[in-house]
Amino acid sequence: MSPDTTLEPATARRLRDESLTDSWLSARLGVDKGRLDAMRRNGELIGVRLDGSTTWRYPAWQFAAGKPRAVVPAIVREARARGLDETRLYEVMTMRMGLGGTRRLADLLVDGEDEAVLAGIRSSSPRQ
Repeated sequence: MSPDTTLEPATARRLRDESLTDSWLSARLGVDKGRLDAMRRNGELIGVRLDGSTTWRYPAWQFAAGKPRAVVPAIVREARARGLDETRLYEVMTMRMGLGGTRRLADLLVDGEDEAVLAGIRSSSPRQ
């Protein structure tokens, strides 16, 4: 998945607000940044780079009790199967559901509604 797709300004702000930098996460989990990168490449974590940045940002909603949620690899696998890059996956996970909706797939993930999240990913498409 390509890390270099540009986010809309509001989405980039949201990513900065609700994510953990690779440096912070490395210290928190007690693993080096190289291991985090390997986990991201292997589909164990969702990581996104802001345009022009060398820092990976990891959305906090993919973690529970200091560990990645068990469903994250399945989410990444479904996204990759549909051609969604990491940035598009972040957009899909954080866009509002339905007309006038306030919930997001990320909210469903936090609430433990794993199958609903996977269904949402399955119905998504790559950027046009």
